Amino acid sequence: QVQLMESGGGSVQPGGSLKLSCAASRPIFDRCGMGWYRRPPGKELDLISYIGTDGSTNYADVVKGRFTISEDNGNNTLYLEMRNLTPRDTAMYICATFPLSGSCNYWGQGTEVTVSS
Repeated sequence: QVQLMESGGGSVQPGGSLKLSCAASRPIFDRCGMGWYRRPPGKELDLISYIGTDGSTNYADVVKGRFTISEDNGNNTLYLEMRNLTPRDTAMYICATFPLSGSCNYWGQGTEVTVSS
């Protein structure tokens, strides 16, 4: 079993930046792609970015150019660097393996991001 633990959330003013981390309890990045999801208050869960086992990255249009996904294989940690944040980025941010499969089906509990003035 693998545990995923997010950290780095918090409150920030519009235009600010945050860097989220997702620590895996053991190495999985070599066999599992990883993704960042978010759930805004009262809304559904959306996939906003993912990174493949080959290092390829993909972003939803709403975050493209502002967010950067990366991973550190040595530390088993996935990151999401977020810049130029707006109130619309307020959400619970959750990391998970992506795509989900029989051997890659792990979810973190999330870290909350609030963007307000």
